[in-house]
Amino acid sequence: MTTVETSSAISVDCAVFGFDGTKLKALLIKRKYTTDDLSADDLKLPGSMILENETLQGAASRVLEESTGLRDIFLKQTSIFSDPDRVSDKEMDWICRYHGIKTRRVVTVGYYALVKLTDGIINYTLKMGARWVDVDDICHLAMDHLDILSDALSVLRKEMIYSPVAFELLPKRFTMRQLQNLFIAVLGVEIDDRNFRKKIFSTGILKPTGEKEKNVSHKPAEYYTFNRSEFRKLENSRNKLGFIGNWSY
Repeated sequence: MTTVETSSAISVDCAVFGFDGTKLKALLIKRKYTTDDLSADDLKLPGSMILENETLQGAASRVLEESTGLRDIFLKQTSIFSDPDRVSDKEMDWICRYHGIKTRRVVTVGYYALVKLTDGIINYTLKMGARWVDVDDICHLAMDHLDILSDALSVLRKEMIYSPVAFELLPKRFTMRQLQNLFIAVLGVEIDDRNFRKKIFSTGILKPTGEKEKNVSHKPAEYYTFNRSEFRKLENSRNKLGFIGNWSY
């Protein structure tokens, strides 16, 4: 078997987001080993040095499959982090030891991915030593991964307004409350219920399923699905998908 060498200069780091119906969560992992100076409590984003026979996208997809067990999920490049001092000397020593490389600098390319959270996904990531953490509760990460996460969240917020990425975080069938909670969780704002429903229904991008929730203590809510064909029509209209940006929060 031919051994593929690891690049000693370029890495990918992925901010993986999931939504549990109420909170936006990010997937964080523990270090594989620690030193006297670096703690396992310093969680990090899933990431890796790229292999010499990989594209950046291919490396990011590999990282996602290794950490979530999933293929073909939403994945998009965000920013390049190239500051020569982006990590401390101690962190760089850790990178070199873990990956078996010798370098004094690594440029990393950020990505963000969106996952439909299920019990199966959560159980798989737990077995892999990862955890889903509320984004609002994350105030410290290893290396410069908090900057990478913050940048990815900023990109997600912008794209939530002008693209259908929100539906990558929801189950195939969802209630209006789930959809509204998602926008609240990602955008970090309160949204008026009546205005939200009026605006979202006016776009035609939601398709009623004719089904309602079962075995709930409150009035059963109707399920909807995302109408992609109507979204494409809206995308080509003069509105240019600014249907969320002018809402009153």
